[in-house]
Amino acid sequence: MAKDERAVTAQSENFSDWYNDVVLRAQLVDRGPVKGTMVIRPYGYRLWELLQSALDGRIKDTGHDNAYFPMFIPESYLKREAEHVEGFAPELAVVTHAGGKELEEPLIVRPTSETIIGEMMSKWIASHRDLPLLLNQWANVVRWELRPRMFLRTTEFLWQEGHTAHADEDDAMRETLQMLDVYVEIARDWAAIPVVPGEKTAGERFAGALRTFTIEGMMRDGKALQSGTSHYMGTNFAKAFDIKYADASSGGQQYCHTTSWGMSTRMIGAIIMAHGDDKGLMLPPKLAPYQVVIIPVMRKGEATPEVTAAVDALFAELKAAGVRAHVDDRPQVSQGFKFNDWEMRGVPLRIAVGPRDLEAGVAEVGNRLTGEKESLPLAGLAASIPAMLDGIQADMLARATAFRDENIHTVDSWDAFLEVTSTGWARTFHCGQPACEKDIKASSAAVTPRCIPTDGEAETGSCVKCGAESAYGKRILFGRAY
Repeated sequence: MAKDERAVTAQSENFSDWYNDVVLRAQLVDRGPVKGTMVIRPYGYRLWELLQSALDGRIKDTGHDNAYFPMFIPESYLKREAEHVEGFAPELAVVTHAGGKELEEPLIVRPTSETIIGEMMSKWIASHRDLPLLLNQWANVVRWELRPRMFLRTTEFLWQEGHTAHADEDDAMRETLQMLDVYVEIARDWAAIPVVPGEKTAGERFAGALRTFTIEGMMRDGKALQSGTSHYMGTNFAKAFDIKYADASSGGQQYCHTTSWGMSTRMIGAIIMAHGDDKGLMLPPKLAPYQVVIIPVMRKGEATPEVTAAVDALFAELKAAGVRAHVDDRPQVSQGFKFNDWEMRGVPLRIAVGPRDLEAGVAEVGNRLTGEKESLPLAGLAASIPAMLDGIQADMLARATAFRDENIHTVDSWDAFLEVTSTGWARTFHCGQPACEKDIKASSAAVTPRCIPTDGEAETGSCVKCGAESAYGKRILFGRAY
């Protein structure tokens, strides 16, 4: 029997195929004409807009201003910070010809903007009175991915990147950790993902950073997804781009301490994989393009005037209550198709209204999270929907938190480490040596250190792989990752 083209591969059968099925069939994206690129369709882009709006509000609340910088960066800029360019070299897209002739200097298509923003900061900062300089940019970036996957690793993607300059390390570190907290808040309170915040090991740091902090989310297959990062750069970029200020006491020139931090469309991939099931997407209400879809029951492609009037009234009431609602009155597809379609696309609540429902003064309300359906009175239904959506949002976070906690295990032996990381994360000791990290990755199914958890308890022990003394004074998390 041929497979239903609308069906998706079961997660237990092949999680990767499930993911690819969902992002395409839920109409989030389509494949672009250049390998590794994606076309974000309206439904997917609205999801991004809602996430972007929530994050942009928090960025502005914390005192940052949005700006925009060119996407073409002179090659010489990247070469000024050797570690930075070495870290990005394999992913760079380089323009060598333009206007019908070879360029005198190749241009790099923006992989990130530390260098060009550093150049501008050196012009804009002269005194301690110019600090802190708090900037954010919403932009696209290009990184030439060898193994692309929609939202997770694409040649071009969308993101925000914050870049700030400070007088000293203490102020820069406060900024770095403040923005990490903002990312935790967005993931938890909007995406319903209980991420683990922490610091990256030396082997996992961002190129050119002194310290890198991350939020790690657990996906439904037990893998980790790095969902946002915040970096303390020290004076590395300030020295490379001569970002100095005259200090207040002596008037002498001091190098600024800089930070950078970012969250991207990868977060949409996190939402898909942290919540979805074999039926498709499951979207947290705060970020769902449509929080409610109303389906008028039709006969021969038409709804009765009474049903149409009731649906229009309910839609107006929902809109007045601040609910993002949509009426699916497509005449060319069946009611069953519509139910399955919106289930696939993750709409939190589905409301069906038909002639029999009107006679009884009710509507059928379907909950995407629980799969339950119940008949509720039409009178006052719209007023009760916001509370129902809040309940779904909270329940999704609780469900994801329980799944995460059930799949993180404390281990001390290598055999237990291998067993645990086949399906989840290991909490264990590590010596902190990059060579040992590489050995762990090579000796396992590509398991890597995810982070040194911020809230980890003080504890010492022997490295799970080499037996040397732990370097971090606490257990750290290991897992396979996207």
